[in-house]
Amino acid sequence: MAKFLHTMIRVTDPEATIAFFKLIGLEELRRFDSQQGRFTLIFLAAPGQDGIAEVELTYNWDPEEYGAGRNFGHLAYRVDNVYETCGALLAAGHTIHRPPRDGHMAFVKSPDGISVELLQDGNLPPAEPWVSMPNEGSW
Repeated sequence: MAKFLHTMIRVTDPEATIAFFKLIGLEELRRFDSQQGRFTLIFLAAPGQDGIAEVELTYNWDPEEYGAGRNFGHLAYRVDNVYETCGALLAAGHTIHRPPRDGHMAFVKSPDGISVELLQDGNLPPAEPWVSMPNEGSW
């Protein structure tokens, strides 16, 4: 029997990525620095999700370029209110790549270009500015 532990993404600015995920509702659980390996691991999860569905941020201390081929499809999170979450992300300077026009689903990208799907439990009534907001590229 297998148990899902976490998804790992490589990041270039840990603090910017942590701030991004805080806007979605994740919290930092633990952090591990490896002097010998020259990397930091930071684990995040939604409250009460410790050990269930964590995101591991890997920060390599030596600069490295991560092209699109080194990431994957997307992470997905259910949020309490997709409009409020997207509003907080937008106010913090993040681009909403696929706005929640249907009151149910949106796509945003982390500071390192990782696609994150936000899902509302059910559907909220359509609301502006989301209904008329165009997509901002691929997600």
